[in-house]
Amino acid sequence: MLSREVMLQLFPKSTACVDLYLPLVQAVTRQVLINTPRRLAAFLAQVGHESAGFTVLVENLNYSAGGLAATWGSRFAQKDGEGQYITVTDGNRSRRVPNADALMLQRRPQAIANRVYSNRLGNGSEASGEGWLYRGRGLIQVTGKTNYCQCSQGLFGDERLLTSPQLLQEWQWAVASAGWYWNSRSINTLADGEDFERVTRAINGGLNGHAQRAALYRKALVLLHA
Repeated sequence: MLSREVMLQLFPKSTACVDLYLPLVQAVTRQVLINTPRRLAAFLAQVGHESAGFTVLVENLNYSAGGLAATWGSRFAQKDGEGQYITVTDGNRSRRVPNADALMLQRRPQAIANRVYSNRLGNGSEASGEGWLYRGRGLIQVTGKTNYCQCSQGLFGDERLLTSPQLLQEWQWAVASAGWYWNSRSINTLADGEDFERVTRAINGGLNGHAQRAALYRKALVLLHA
């Protein structure tokens, strides 16, 4: 059901590494019972979006000031006296105006990670550096010390990912961690339903990139039913 041809139709930029990741994806989807077109389409759509089409295994935090304002508005966008975002029109699009913090942190990935992931997801303070150490990795972008610890126990039965988080940038563990995350949160059950938004929320915590994920999902369903 999951073939090289299907993967390259969905993720054409992954040609150089498809023969590395495809057997791993086939194995892990069998292992965690991602075994129907609906489940498989949902999985491929989500991990494909998170990994930029099976080409990126570590989170890119090299944001511009505008990117920071768009992604983390509550932290990095200017607001008016009523607490509403200040926006400007750029062509046919409206965008948030970056605040002083965004201008200071732009294009500083390590500093951005330590700011946005501090004191959450099991990470320590901004000064601890754990935001950067435990930034998103793997096909599904495992993020935060707590998730790294749980993933490590699930994959290895110990806490080695806390000292070697870069293991999730290797294809074997990048794929395995995605299977672990999917299975640990019972996402097959969500994928069996009609509401794909629930799958996106289970992966992302919100609906960032949902339109792109949904488009991939629809395309994958067609290919897997062909």
